Amino acid sequence: MSSAKEDWTGRTFEVEVGPVAHGGHFVARHEGRVLFVRHALPGERVVASVYEDNGGSFCRADAVEVLTPSPDRVEPPCPFSGPGLCGGCDFQHVSWDAQRELKAQVVREQLARLGKIERDVVVEALPGGPLEWRTRIRMAVDGDGRPGFRGTRSHDVIPVDHCVISRPGMVEAVADRRWRAQELTIVQDGDGNRHVGEVRSRHTVRRAGTGTAVETAANRKWRVSADGFWQVHPAAADTFATVVGEWIAAEPGQRAWDLYGGAGLFASVLARQVGETGSVLVVESFAGAVEDGRRNLRRMPQIEWAVGKVERLVTRPLPVEDPHVVVLDPPRKGAGKVVVAEVARRRPRRVVYVACDPAALARDLAEFTVQGYRLTDLRAFDAFPMTHHVECIALMEPETSGDGVSVESP
Repeated sequence: MSSAKEDWTGRTFEVEVGPVAHGGHFVARHEGRVLFVRHALPGERVVASVYEDNGGSFCRADAVEVLTPSPDRVEPPCPFSGPGLCGGCDFQHVSWDAQRELKAQVVREQLARLGKIERDVVVEALPGGPLEWRTRIRMAVDGDGRPGFRGTRSHDVIPVDHCVISRPGMVEAVADRRWRAQELTIVQDGDGNRHVGEVRSRHTVRRAGTGTAVETAANRKWRVSADGFWQVHPAAADTFATVVGEWIAAEPGQRAWDLYGGAGLFASVLARQVGETGSVLVVESFAGAVEDGRRNLRRMPQIEWAVGKVERLVTRPLPVEDPHVVVLDPPRKGAGKVVVAEVARRRPRRVVYVACDPAALARDLAEFTVQGYRLTDLRAFDAFPMTHHVECIALMEPETSGDGVSVESP
């Protein structure tokens, strides 16, 4: 058996590819070590070239030759996709139906392994197909001033002149000139306006557009910073707001929390449900998003805004009563034990959790289980076709006692 400390970087091995793993790669084994192989598919026999080996029990590799292809393999629609090229898309070589099934497998596996939850998962497609959906992109600039995307786990910039998953014209608008910036931001908003910014030493210089993106979701127009957070798939924000509203089902006069609330997309849904006799507390750490939210929702006085980190604010006495319902939309790392415990301690009747990372979701659901909540519903959406990313929305409710009475506090 090979030593775990032997450096395999640059070596190639013929391997049988196993299941998909979280992160856009597939599991193979060779001489007692695990290879995480990109650009492969389960059941294939490939030649894997190792591009990263830190000397442990696993290393990372690319499938540089496919000896026995999977029936789910297709020709990548992008010429910049493949070993050693753009690292942005993981699944261009996979049929769209198979992409969603692979993501469903990952969600199921993470829920079972990290959350101890056995549940069937179906990843739903959003309207529009797998190409030309991305409305917000960030491009790196190489030493010659050419914009492009970075390679897999690399600082190398791969110059490109178009991007098949982005809205037509977005990359073309910046590819025909040389830039002095470190990065470029390109946004095409819901009204078709394009906003281009140069990022220089963490400051953005606007080169095209107003810098204010116009979007439509949750039955209203939004004007938000083009450099701030908004869902990159044009159908995602409205779809997620609809599901959150259906599941949270707040009643007039109730109290609601929207944690990691951004510019208030979900808060707008909560505010309509609780009405002027209820209240909505939005907690968001990015002051710019709160400014956008206050401006867009200024006619909803039942919304109160708090700027700060959720984990700090929820552990302090808040100037509001405990909530009846809570929406959580944390960053990729998840909410974490402290936030979950503090939310559960207040015994809301329903918690809706919007997750962009299935591993973080599974860990947080496990903690909710410890705190006396159970997963009662879950939906998953393919909001990032051609990549390994998947968005999930989960509904948690308090466990009930043996006589069917909820253990929540009144």
